[in-house]
Parts: sequence; C-alpha cells; structure tokens
Amino acid sequence: MAYGYIIVDMQITDMEQYKQYMASAPESVAQAGGEYLARGGALEVMEGGWKPGRMALLRFPSFTAARDWYHGEMYARARAQRAGATQFFNMVLLEGVAAPV
Repeated sequence: MAYGYIIVDMQITDMEQYKQYMASAPESVAQAGGEYLARGGALEVMEGGWKPGRMALLRFPSFTAARDWYHGEMYARARAQRAGATQFFNMVLLEGVAAPV
C-alpha cells in the first residue's frame, strides 16, 4: 500500500495564535497514524518561480488515512485554532508510490 503525503505551504501572520494550532495539530496527526517528516526547516527553490513560505511534509499510512485525518473531528478543532493566523495555508494530499512486493 502506498503512503499518503500532505504537503503544506503557509505564511504565518500571527505567531501567537498559530502556536495554539502547533500545540494541537501534532496530536491529531499522531492519532491518525501520521508523522511529520519536515516542518519549518531551511528550504531552497531549485527551479521555477515558486516562493514558498513555511513548508511542512507529513506522511500517513495511506491516502485514505490522510484524507480521514483532514476531515476528522480532532483536526477540525486544530484548524479552527489556526483560523486568521496565516496569510495563506495551502495543503495538498499526494499518493505515494507503492513499494514493490
């Protein structure tokens, strides 16, 4: 089965409010079987004109698990805490490549 990856590009405008989201989102990710692979570290644009803000990369056991996490009650509460703390918050779900058997 292929992993499900969440890729986030965001620009935080209110760090104090965003800290509330940071305090609750990781627990929702862990409870859904997910993990953070990267968040907020150094980044470099290698090609193109993309100007990302703060980036995060999460991995879930499957595409469905990631989708269920996003639509779940626990993450909905975390999203509500984030409302108004960012200029933009772009998130995509990408299905990984299935490992060879």
